[in-house]
Amino acid sequence: MANVRDPDHNRVVEFFRGTRHTIVVPTLCIGEVAFLLARDFGPEGEALFLESCRSLELMQPSEAGLARMAELVRINGDFPLGAVDASVAALAEELGTPFVVTLDHRHFRAMRPRHVASFTLLP
Repeated sequence: MANVRDPDHNRVVEFFRGTRHTIVVPTLCIGEVAFLLARDFGPEGEALFLESCRSLELMQPSEAGLARMAELVRINGDFPLGAVDASVAALAEELGTPFVVTLDHRHFRAMRPRHVASFTLLP
């Protein structure tokens, strides 16, 4: 959402503005996004992002979630699938939702969630 030149920028902004869904974010995502924003936009970009996180519902991985994350990282090791994407998938499974907000279709289309045939990727 930060890069207005990104071809997906408008679609993502409109999704977040118009969604009625509760957006639940694994806490691991915050560190990865903050790192990328600091790298690309400096401290002010990172700080603005961190301030915006106050409006999100953040969840830490449970013990079962951590075990599932490890399993997903192993199963999808040829990608490789990292801990952050694994945390998103594990949390979606734990919450029983088919929905994942991501532009990373490669990883999330390849994963086989336990609770549905495949994730429904948004936006």
